[in-house]
Amino acid sequence: MTRAFLGLGSNLGDRMGYLQAAVAAMSDCVAVSGVYETDPVGGPDQGRFLNVVAELDTDQSARSLLERCQRLEASADRVREVRWGPRTLDVDVLWVDGEAVDEPDLVVPHPRMFERAFVMVPLTELAPDLAEGWVDPGTGGCRRLGDWDELVPRTSEGTL
Repeated sequence: MTRAFLGLGSNLGDRMGYLQAAVAAMSDCVAVSGVYETDPVGGPDQGRFLNVVAELDTDQSARSLLERCQRLEASADRVREVRWGPRTLDVDVLWVDGEAVDEPDLVVPHPRMFERAFVMVPLTELAPDLAEGWVDPGTGGCRRLGDWDELVPRTSEGTL
């Protein structure tokens, strides 16, 4: 089994509901960071995001995880109209222990994760070893709403 991290965000509709459904669909999820409300980065004018990072103990490769991320987004009826535009659910492969990928549709570790407080602040809660050397620019517009387990009771549902 391999340690992997996914970044999840939502800024349309039932933001917490989309995150909850995605996490519930991951049977190999072993931890979820606190929930953060964050300012959007790039793209058009849009609402604030809810963001979390999920830690997996998985036997899937980065490529398989990308496919799972895309299925999770599709199950949330994500529509890709504008790059970095508003979305019901965005799921990114951030890190997979022992794996480096540099392909047109997948780069792992995620190429911009160290530039984004909305990724690094919650990731640091779960994996301070991955944040070693990261210079925290401050909260970067991240406001911690609370622990995942306090805000969302863990349920078991089907896996994607």
